[in-house]
Amino acid sequence: MPRAKAFDEEHAIDRAVDCFWARGYGATSVRDLSLTMGIGGASLYNAFGDKRELFVLALERYANRSMRERVARLEARHPPKQAIEAFLAEIIDRSVRDPDCKGCLLVNSALDVAPHDATIRTRVDAYLGEIRAFFRRSLEQARRTGTLAKALDPEVLSAHLMGIVLALRVLARTYAGPTAAKRQLLEAVAKPALDLLVTPPRPARRRP
Repeated sequence: MPRAKAFDEEHAIDRAVDCFWARGYGATSVRDLSLTMGIGGASLYNAFGDKRELFVLALERYANRSMRERVARLEARHPPKQAIEAFLAEIIDRSVRDPDCKGCLLVNSALDVAPHDATIRTRVDAYLGEIRAFFRRSLEQARRTGTLAKALDPEVLSAHLMGIVLALRVLARTYAGPTAAKRQLLEAVAKPALDLLVTPPRPARRRP
């Protein structure tokens, strides 16, 4: 009869997310993970495999509790264009309120880990693709309802918005100025893209 685990796996993975997010994959040792997760090295290997396997689990957990939760919540609460605006606003707000400048684990991994690991690269690309898909379907719905200019291509604009997300996340980690200036910078980066979402004016009716 197998022995019951002496720890909560879900909680342990959450702690692993925090450890990888704070230190980065390369700088995180198995000892760091063991101490943060509150389990012994042998238990870690038995439950999760090696560091790389645990990192894959951590990325999935992060995607679920951060990116996917946000997309589902905003799509449920807002019309399509407002959902996009709220998505970017939350990124900016969380970036400004992040004293450790951790950024986004997915974007950090895209820059630091994915170039050296094809499997991680594929996974991270898929996660970021979910964000772009959210932008694309929101834009398509807005265009169908007449709240987005017909001249704007949802495929192209979704790629542009994805680029804005990456820029915001990287700047949030590297900018060393005061908080107010940081917010101003991030909002300025997002503004041109958000300006494109403004409802197109209706053509004036001609008098008979």
